[in-house]
Amino acid sequence: MKFQPARLEEIITAIFRAAGCSPAESSRIATHLVEANLVGHDSHGVMRTISYVQWLQAGKVLADRNIEIVFENDSIAVVDGQFGFGQTVAKQAIDLGIEKSSRQGVAVIALRNVGHLGRIGDWPLQAARAGKLSVHFVNTSGGGILVAPFGGTNRRLSANPIAAGIPRAGHEPIILDMSTCTIAEGKIRVARNKGERVPENCIIDGQGRPTTDPNVFYTDPGAILPIAGHKGYGLGIICEILAGALTGGGCSNPQNAGRLMNGMLSIILDPSLFQANDAYAAEIERFIDWVKSSERIVKDGQILMPGEIEDRTKAARLRDGIEIDEMTWGQLLETAKLVGLTSEQFTTN
Repeated sequence: MKFQPARLEEIITAIFRAAGCSPAESSRIATHLVEANLVGHDSHGVMRTISYVQWLQAGKVLADRNIEIVFENDSIAVVDGQFGFGQTVAKQAIDLGIEKSSRQGVAVIALRNVGHLGRIGDWPLQAARAGKLSVHFVNTSGGGILVAPFGGTNRRLSANPIAAGIPRAGHEPIILDMSTCTIAEGKIRVARNKGERVPENCIIDGQGRPTTDPNVFYTDPGAILPIAGHKGYGLGIICEILAGALTGGGCSNPQNAGRLMNGMLSIILDPSLFQANDAYAAEIERFIDWVKSSERIVKDGQILMPGEIEDRTKAARLRDGIEIDEMTWGQLLETAKLVGLTSEQFTTN
């Protein structure tokens, strides 16, 4: 089934409004989820509505929360998300970092106790739109333990994404958004919903054997592998410590498995306080041109900057619509009914 983005936003907004979020928060969450679909990250798109509403009804995430400042000085802030939706409290945390970096040149924001942060690329994008460079490290304190350590078979780490953003004068920002594991759990869920296999060398079953069957991940249960073997595992460990131990939200811990809470350490830089903007911008463009001037392995191949694939996917989906598989659509219908929306209201309003 295909949906125009605006219509899909209306539907998801209606669900969150009926579930008890304010109009502003409902719209904000819907915008972020649909944006994830638009740029091709369906694993972090509207399919997350189902889990979010379940968590909201169970009191595991709370509507319309504001960050609480635990500690603050001119360039550092430790903030508690008060178990609010990531799309709400992370925006507040990044706004604080943008403000501090404008004054001091750099800001470090340690965010803890926040609901699922959605597509992590949203947060460097927010900073880049304000002219700031940023890098972000993310973990979960226990509810998202999915990844086996290098050489192990049991789940011990979360997906532990790293994201970064670099603004460009007159161009879309460079946005890097990557997990330190081979595949996002949401992509495994997408494959299961579509009846497809996952790529090879991404997941193992409960005995440590490679598999491409997404069902095994949930029924055996299996684990996701780190990217690039020991290198991705090492990056995952660093993410756990920076986003978990340093923020105060905690590293992956099975005692916290009943509630998915993210932690995020964000470092935000104002390039204008490092050197003249013109020289900085010119050097970025010179470097990009030089990288892209390389001979192609494939004659008609392209060399892209991080984020360009997402930009192209968004343009295509804005034009052609967003494909939602039948299982996900059925789950959205059930979620709508769960919050008191009738099928007629949900499909026609």
